[in-house]
Amino acid sequence: MKKNIRNYDWNDLKQEMIELGEKPFRAEQIFKWLYQEKAVTFQEMTNLSLDLRKKLEKHYDIRTFQIEHKLVSKDGTKKYLFNLCDDEKNLIEAVLMQYHHGFTICISSQIGCKMGCKFCASTGIPFVRNLEAGEIVEQILAVEREEKIRISNIVFMGIGEPFDNFENVMKAIEIINHPKGLNIGARHISISTSGVVPKIYELADRQMQCTLSISLHSSNNQTRTSMMPVNQVYPIEELMKACEYYIQKTNKRISFEYALAKGNNDHHEDAKELVKLLKGKLAHVNLIPINPIEEGNYQKSTNENIIKFRDYLNEHGIVATIRRELGADINAACGQLRRQNLRKE
Repeated sequence: MKKNIRNYDWNDLKQEMIELGEKPFRAEQIFKWLYQEKAVTFQEMTNLSLDLRKKLEKHYDIRTFQIEHKLVSKDGTKKYLFNLCDDEKNLIEAVLMQYHHGFTICISSQIGCKMGCKFCASTGIPFVRNLEAGEIVEQILAVEREEKIRISNIVFMGIGEPFDNFENVMKAIEIINHPKGLNIGARHISISTSGVVPKIYELADRQMQCTLSISLHSSNNQTRTSMMPVNQVYPIEELMKACEYYIQKTNKRISFEYALAKGNNDHHEDAKELVKLLKGKLAHVNLIPINPIEEGNYQKSTNENIIKFRDYLNEHGIVATIRRELGADINAACGQLRRQNLRKE
């Protein structure tokens, strides 16, 4: 089976060229064709010799996705169901959002998810496998080709737990960030985790400039465990120690995601607990009006309550904002489109 050439970062591709009997600088030419010229065939790479192009075609392919389904919201948000065109015709999702500062894409890191978060649309559908680095990057390229745009911000908050596919996500970020790759600054890349503690330490030690987002959703173990089974393995006390290490090591602020579910984690006492947990830390709280999902047990908190929750945090020294709701009319929560498609099958 041919290897997906997009699975190689800059250094790996140089080594591949050497093993093919080529000069290392060929990696730079190929990178430019793949990520700046958006080539989808080796024959497009006209500054490579015909012999090298044939050699590349023999050993590699350029894995591209097919858009199985596309939904467009009245607010301009677009949601894509991609067919990976692998042997199993697996499906994943990505969401494109437009802000005043440019285009942001929310991408997936796995086909399915093992975490089992009760409010997530990916729960209840089978985990299949990790995405390869090239498959992660191809989501960005596929949308750029489709919409003829340049994406400026990447959010790893789609289907899957990025830290459960750590090495492939890190390699994808190398390609996304590299000046000869997609050349998107690390500060414009955000990685969200449900709280896989060992990988928070590892990310800190790598000194990457990406933004770390923690899916917190509750400040006490009982409520958080009921929402997020990962809390049984890595309870809040261990999670916060890892967060403190990350802040100390990188001097970077952590964004804590908090999806407000009516009558569950949106009480005044919950806000007080959250202040106590985060007081004095380099932290930002991103309050999320929860997306209702099929067969889900959680409902969105009232707008009045969400505003009160935010104001209480801000008044007590915790910077908090409310995430703008986008794509509500197209089932914006990642996993819903794949779930519906699997049900039809």
